[in-house]
Amino acid sequence: MKKFSMFMMLSCLVMTFISCGGSGATKSADAQCEKQCEAKECGLPVGLQLYSVRDDMAKDFKGTLQKVKEMGYDGVEFAGLFGNTPEQVKAMCAEIGLNPISAHVPLADMLADTDKVIADYKALGCKYIVVPYVTEERRPGGELFMQMIEEIRTIGQKAKDAGLVLLYHNHDFEFKKVENGEFGLDFLYSSVAADLLQTELDECWVKYAGQDPAAYLQKYAGRAPVVHFKDYYVEGEQVGDPYALIGLNEDEKKSNTAFEFRPLGCGVQNIPELLKAAEAAGSQWIIIEQDQPSMGKSPMECVAMSMEYMKKVKENKNCAHDHSKEDCDHKH
Repeated sequence: MKKFSMFMMLSCLVMTFISCGGSGATKSADAQCEKQCEAKECGLPVGLQLYSVRDDMAKDFKGTLQKVKEMGYDGVEFAGLFGNTPEQVKAMCAEIGLNPISAHVPLADMLADTDKVIADYKALGCKYIVVPYVTEERRPGGELFMQMIEEIRTIGQKAKDAGLVLLYHNHDFEFKKVENGEFGLDFLYSSVAADLLQTELDECWVKYAGQDPAAYLQKYAGRAPVVHFKDYYVEGEQVGDPYALIGLNEDEKKSNTAFEFRPLGCGVQNIPELLKAAEAAGSQWIIIEQDQPSMGKSPMECVAMSMEYMKKVKENKNCAHDHSKEDCDHKH
């Protein structure tokens, strides 16, 4: 009886291997693999940073959340509540079926009323609050950089006491080296204890800064619960400031022919490699972000393309599906 049971177990394993990528794969096996992926068996859940569709959110907050859910997103990261209360937004997410993962909150707002920020996003149901961007004087080499580290430590302690987790979202300017030879980003994380500050690595800016995004994510394995997947395309020499493209540094000319944000799979990032790195690092969420639309697409079209690409990457990872980038136009 034991021998028969062992034989049956081995037979099932062999059939599973064949159906999910072995040489004898069939249409029915492919369908089974797709169902497994739909059941979240193909990796990490995926959320959307709502800054990507901010104009749509301003026009129709709940309707945009509904469309995001219909695209296949599991959760959302907020960038403002557009006049809604935390309780109203929590109710919308519950009704629609979206996880309110986290929120980007300007550091100035956190400093102005830390307790209110924490209370609001705890009431909304977020697990994480995120420092999204810092002004020049608080960047590595800036006169307030060390002060900022202390500010983040204080906010992180209050967040921890309330049962939330503080994250820091990087750009490329944190990769300037400080006096001890470390990148400013590494100095920040070595200066603030992991129980007070976790990472939200933006893999676009990690790569743009000249670092290997997958390797850098592995460096912070166990401290990277949320990861930003963002793609971009660069052609020729960078002229001007890429931050002008995301509404920062307004004095800069916003037309930029050398750099543009792209839907996932349409730029320079190796998304399958990043997904594997995120899983190996113990990350809990992938957050897709595209600061500005491109390729003649609307913001909603861009984030839909990114989600479709992520689905195919996750399916391919476990079920040997192919993916082509026929929708991607690399011409500026």
